[in-house]
Amino acid sequence: MPGFEIFGEEEKKEINEVLDTGVLFRYEFPDQRKGIYKVREFEEKYAAYCGAKYGQAVTSGTAALKVALAALGVGPGDEVITQCFTFVATWEAIFDVGAVPVFGEIDETLNLDPHDLEKKITPKTKVIIPVHMMGAPARIHEIKAIADKHGIPVLEDTAQAAGASLNGKRLGSFGRCGTFSFDPVKTMTTGEGGMIITNDEKLWRAMSEYHDHGHDHVQNPGGRGGEGRSFIGFNYRMMELQGAIGLAQLAKLDGIVAAQQQNKAAIKKLVSKLPGVTFRTILDEKGDNASFLAFFLPTKEKAQAVNKVLGENGAGAIYFANNTWHYYPKWEHLLAGSTLAKSGWPFNEADGRRRVVYDPAALPQSAAIMDRLLVYPVPVKLSDERLAQIGAAIEKAASL
Repeated sequence: MPGFEIFGEEEKKEINEVLDTGVLFRYEFPDQRKGIYKVREFEEKYAAYCGAKYGQAVTSGTAALKVALAALGVGPGDEVITQCFTFVATWEAIFDVGAVPVFGEIDETLNLDPHDLEKKITPKTKVIIPVHMMGAPARIHEIKAIADKHGIPVLEDTAQAAGASLNGKRLGSFGRCGTFSFDPVKTMTTGEGGMIITNDEKLWRAMSEYHDHGHDHVQNPGGRGGEGRSFIGFNYRMMELQGAIGLAQLAKLDGIVAAQQQNKAAIKKLVSKLPGVTFRTILDEKGDNASFLAFFLPTKEKAQAVNKVLGENGAGAIYFANNTWHYYPKWEHLLAGSTLAKSGWPFNEADGRRRVVYDPAALPQSAAIMDRLLVYPVPVKLSDERLAQIGAAIEKAASL
């Protein structure tokens, strides 16, 4: 699953080229850096890989979401629709720009259900964020059609789907923009880091300026500190060492995906022996980045019983229905409206009035899916011994 499994001489070479210059900052210092601009090169190559015109590197996938939302003009009084099965960063970023997250149901793609999406749109809806969870596509054509009908931009959260595609088109390139994460356990990694891709030059320029305190990056005689600013921003700059690692990892990305696809097929063959098992709906098997194998058992009780046996035999799967990072009813701080702000923001207005309350039982369709779901992360390197251990555990679970 993570690119760190194949760190090697390529990453060291790219890093050493940065260290030899002594310049870790992505901007300025032209005399010292000897023409080496790793972050800029990473942006250009990653955008080209995804079939997009522009790339904006940032400090994390979370920052990518916030920078994209800010550039899209989202703020207080707005709503942003996303899905109930995602990492907390998706809705944290929505709150952080002052908007309110609205959660939609998932279907058996484990991504946003277009039928429920349409029900959630209101005059306050300013952006729709489908999440390509666990490396496989949402029903992005249907989602985009609904969004276009209402004149709402689509921001694809592609944090977990680097290298994935749908019918030959890279995920992240369907909407107005797409965000990616390169954190330590992502398909390709820079340790921390993120990227936004877009074909919209105006949007890209807004993101470029916002992520660097609003600086316009126009060349000026005085060097850095002489730029103009059209609006306020913040600091989400990627450093050169991250860009260097990103270049090496990007060159390996297709190989990572190919290895994961092979290993996923091997694990899936074993899991197929479980009575009553069905598998996640994958809209394009060839485009799946295969970082996870997701499967369903007939009932919640069966899923839990099977996973108990798997766990007892060293091959437990992830039971996301109990996962506190990725599933709406388990986000206790969201449901309780917990915040450090004394005013209660972003759950309360400044005068104490409640802005939003979330009901843990509000999404029954998703609960019925998640209760039956088990997931195996798929490694880039899968030993014969580990595969045999998984197989032996499944044989025991199949006898239940």
